Amino acid sequence: MKATKNWKTRAVLAASLGACLLAAQTPATAQAPWPDKPITMVVPYSAGGPTDVVARMLAIPMGKSLGQTVVVENTVGAGGTIAPGRVAKAAPNGYTILIHHMGMATAPALYKKLSYDPLKDFEYVGQVMDVPMTLLSRKDFPANNFQELLAYVKANKDKVTLANAGVGAVSQLCGMLFAHQIGVQLTTVPYKGAGPALNDVMGGQVDLVCDQTTQTAPVIKDGNRVKVFGVTTPKRLSSMPNVPTLDEQGLKGFDVKVWHGIYAPKGTPPAVMQKLNVALRAALQDETVKQRFADLSTEAVPMDKVTPEALRTHLAAETEKWGKVIRAAGVQAD
Repeated sequence: MKATKNWKTRAVLAASLGACLLAAQTPATAQAPWPDKPITMVVPYSAGGPTDVVARMLAIPMGKSLGQTVVVENTVGAGGTIAPGRVAKAAPNGYTILIHHMGMATAPALYKKLSYDPLKDFEYVGQVMDVPMTLLSRKDFPANNFQELLAYVKANKDKVTLANAGVGAVSQLCGMLFAHQIGVQLTTVPYKGAGPALNDVMGGQVDLVCDQTTQTAPVIKDGNRVKVFGVTTPKRLSSMPNVPTLDEQGLKGFDVKVWHGIYAPKGTPPAVMQKLNVALRAALQDETVKQRFADLSTEAVPMDKVTPEALRTHLAAETEKWGKVIRAAGVQAD
């Protein structure tokens, strides 16, 4: 009888010990390693536009590195401010991230009210690339070179139309700086994205556009659909050596490059941010991505810029720089 009692006691103790061990292990084993489902990369602009093109180039190699699909989702509207607002309010778990260009820096000066603070409401994955821009016209525009363009625009400023991808888009900023620097006011035609704007330039419905090479390089290289008057970088592009810079043609100091960065909601765990950074770095070193960047007359930033600290510092500096330019021009949207 005593032996039976001891046996039962030992059984109860063993069961209790097993339950305790199981309870102790449950939190560690129940939490699946990140990521265990697809990740959404939110793009603030329309499909086919420059930022969308960059996102889709990065999505496959980043997904390969992370072991999960990276789904590109276009959340369009309000000059590219709806998407950041959405991501800022998303769960900080790494499953919703944002890719955005310099619009993250210009929005605070362009808009009276924002639903997010670019410098406070995000974690930073890293910079991606610097994209040059080009000044283009429809194929049958009367001017054939930059000096003829200046003369025609100044003589016909009330008739010349300048397309852009919408309020807050870099094409608007580039066009605004161009008009400001040559001392004229042009009729601007906003579109819902860079793709539709460029399409109407090629179709002859609007005269000019200043946009990123990720969008314009293919049609420039085609040679039959637009006229190109210059690039917006201080030096000529190796992929377009025959296209002069606007600076060398008289617009001294004209330097507009479109930088991109990747962000996550504030509070995303450091371990998740580290994995996202590793995936971004791997994607930017992928040979297919490098070749596609080259085809679009751009390239990834140096690896020392593909860090959270570099993106945070660059965003703060660009916010200050463009804030001064935009306020001086008196441009602001509701």
